[in-house]
Amino acid sequence: MGSDVHLDGHLGSIGPVTVNPVTVDGIPDAFTITVASPLPKIQLGVDPVTLNPVDATLTLNPVTLNPVDLNLAVTSLPETRSHLPADFTVGLSLLGMELLKVRLCGEAQLISEAYHPGPCEVCGYEAREPDEQDG
Repeated sequence: MGSDVHLDGHLGSIGPVTVNPVTVDGIPDAFTITVASPLPKIQLGVDPVTLNPVDATLTLNPVTLNPVDLNLAVTSLPETRSHLPADFTVGLSLLGMELLKVRLCGEAQLISEAYHPGPCEVCGYEAREPDEQDG
């Protein structure tokens, strides 16, 4: 069951290649492969597949779900300082021409840290015990 094959092609010219001290020269740039007789017939097959019926029984039992208590609370906020940029513009225009504009811009802060008064922020006076000299 043999076949003769014929194939023609061209690689382009390949010049001499020299790598010290080896020289490669005379590599052919054309090749030919010939098929002289028809190719043999190729047959693929699949054996018959049989499916046997399957008997199955599916039983579902009732499921009982017990209540779940979930308690979620925010006990304290993290101590942060947030900067809130503010840019407000209020204006008056007539026929598309701006007549008056007031612009307020700046920055506000949201502070959620524990308050510790500085030395100049203490209000009132501290009660002190009388000294022996005060009588």
